[in-house]
Amino acid sequence: MSDALYLVAGFAILLAAVLPSTLSRLAISPPMVLLAAGMGMGLLPVGSDELLDPVSNRAMVEQVTQFAVLLALMGVGLALDRPLRLRRPQEWRRWSATWRLLLAAMPLTIGAVWLLGWWGLGMAPATALLLGAVLAPTDPVLAGDVQVGGPDVQSQVEEESDERHEVRFALTSEAGLNDGLAFPFVYAAIFLLEKGTSWSWVGTWVAWELVGKVVVGFLVGAFVGWLLAKLAFRARRMSLRLAEQGEPLLALAALATSFGAAELAGGYGFIAVFCCGMAIRNAERSHDYQEAMHGVVERLERLLTLLVLLCLGIAMTRGLLDALDWRGAGVAVALVLLIRPLSGVVSLMPFARRGHGMDLRERLVTAFFGVRGVGSLFYLAYAAGHGHFDDVRWLWATVAFTIALSVVVHGVLAKPAMNWLDGRVARVGSTREVRESLL
Repeated sequence: MSDALYLVAGFAILLAAVLPSTLSRLAISPPMVLLAAGMGMGLLPVGSDELLDPVSNRAMVEQVTQFAVLLALMGVGLALDRPLRLRRPQEWRRWSATWRLLLAAMPLTIGAVWLLGWWGLGMAPATALLLGAVLAPTDPVLAGDVQVGGPDVQSQVEEESDERHEVRFALTSEAGLNDGLAFPFVYAAIFLLEKGTSWSWVGTWVAWELVGKVVVGFLVGAFVGWLLAKLAFRARRMSLRLAEQGEPLLALAALATSFGAAELAGGYGFIAVFCCGMAIRNAERSHDYQEAMHGVVERLERLLTLLVLLCLGIAMTRGLLDALDWRGAGVAVALVLLIRPLSGVVSLMPFARRGHGMDLRERLVTAFFGVRGVGSLFYLAYAAGHGHFDDVRWLWATVAFTIALSVVVHGVLAKPAMNWLDGRVARVGSTREVRESLL
C-alpha cells in the first residue's frame, strides 16, 4: 500500500466518523461529500495517475468492491425486521413490493438500457447488455435516508415491524437481493460477446445462470445462517453461545462462510450472504445480539463504501471521465431520471395494492430512489476480467458518471422526500388513533 493510499484511507475514516452527525440536518449526504472531496484531492499533485485507475487496477477494484457489497448484503439481511419464512405464505405477500421491483422493475431497467444503447446509440449488443446489467443493482447505502435504520429488537409484534416504513423496507430489501440477481444478466452479456447472436446459449443460461445458481445460493445461505444461529443462540455449551458472550464477529464469520460455501457449490455467493443474514435475523428477533452484529457490519460497510467513493472521486478528476461522451452522459441521465422511475412505477401499479399497501406518493418515491453505487463498479470490474468488451474505458466513464449523478440527485432529494413521507405517515397514524379512541 503506497503512502498516498494511506492518506486517502485516513481521510476517508475521519470523514466517515464526523459526517453523519454533522450533516444530519442538511439535505447533503456523506457520499456526496466524499465524492466531492475525492475529486478535489484528485486535482492535487500527489501520487500517480495510474494508482487508482480502474482499468490498470481492475483486479484490486474487483476485490475491494466485492467485499464492500458483501458487507452491505449482510448488513441488509440483519437490518430487516420483516420475517420471510418458506412455510408462511402471508409473510411472502408482505414482501410484495420487493418481488415487484426485482421481477419487473429490474428486468425492465436492464432491457431499456440495452435497447437504448444497442438500437438508439449504436453500441455493440453485448456491450449495451453489459451496461444495462452493470447499472441494474441499487444501493440505498449511498442515500442512507431511504434505508431502514437497523434491527428493532424491542418490537414484540412481527406484523407491526416495518409497517409504517414500506418505502424504506422496499428499497432496502430490493438492494439486498438485486445485487445477486444482476449476475445472470452480466453472464448473459459475456455469453453474447463470446457466442454471438445465435442465441443457442439461452436455454442453458436460463436453466443454470438465471435459476439454478439463484436456488443454490438461497439454499446454502439459509442453511448456513440457520446453523450459525443455532450455534450462537442455542448451543448446549456456553462457550459456543456467542450471543451470550456478546461477540459480534459472528456476522463476519457468517458472511465469509456463506459466500465461500455458495461459490464452491456453484451458486451465487451474494444471494447466499443476504439469505444468511436473514436467517440469523429470523432466529432470535428480540435478542440484543442482533444489534451488536449489525453495528459491526454497518461500520465496516460505511467505511469501505465511503473509501471507494473517495477513490472514485480521485479517479474521476485524474482521467477516468476522459472517455465520457454525450452517449454516456445521456444513458446516465435517462437511467436516473426516466428509465428507473418509469420501471418502478410500472412494477408497483395499483392493481395489487392489496399486496404492498402503497399509495401513489409512496410508489412514486420508491420508484425514483433507485440509487446506483458500489455494486455497479464490482460488476463492471468482474465482467472486464471475464470478457474482452469494446470501449472498456467508455464503460468505466459512463458507470462512474452515472454513480456520481445518482449520488448527487438522490442524496439531495432523499431527506426531503422521506421527511415528507414520514410526516404524512405520522398524520395518518394520529388520525387513526383518534378514530379508534372515539369508537
